[in-house]
Amino acid sequence: MVVEVKYCGVCGLPVEYCEFGPSPPKCKEWALETLPREFIPKEYLVDEVEKKVEGLSIGDGKAGPSSSSSTTTTSSSEEPVKILPGGKVKKKDPLVVQICTSARNKRKFVTTVSGLEKFGIKLPDAAKLFGKKFACGASVVKDPTEKEEIDIQGDVADDLYDFIIEKYGDIIPEDSIQLIEEKKKKK
Repeated sequence: MVVEVKYCGVCGLPVEYCEFGPSPPKCKEWALETLPREFIPKEYLVDEVEKKVEGLSIGDGKAGPSSSSSTTTTSSSEEPVKILPGGKVKKKDPLVVQICTSARNKRKFVTTVSGLEKFGIKLPDAAKLFGKKFACGASVVKDPTEKEEIDIQGDVADDLYDFIIEKYGDIIPEDSIQLIEEKKKKK
């Protein structure tokens, strides 16, 4: 007995597993257009029948879509998301500036600022400005996720919060700045 397996032209999975793939609506459209009826999953056919029944009205005795029902698409209100190869969905990063203080040694601290580039601020210029303001070293570095951030030597988080509001208050709203404090555990 030979079993014939049909594969989806959109995601490459067997048609029965398209609902678990990266883009089920596109797979559904492809299956309804290209596959014979015996290979289309039952879930797809049930949805098709539900759509036809949904448009019928009982009140006036006429067949066809009801005049009182309105069809609005909510897709315009949703944020556009980018689908990467492999079906991963890339979400839009929130516009937030994070100021994080972490302990390096006993009395040494590093203040890290991330998210300034999302507001159109050039990080090298901001690092130079922070270094001059707080009389310390400030540099642009890459974090483990390959995003650039500013490292400032010293615990200047509170003063930095006020300085960012003072200097970039017209660009960055005050409620989008977060102060995060990390403490090193004692042994």
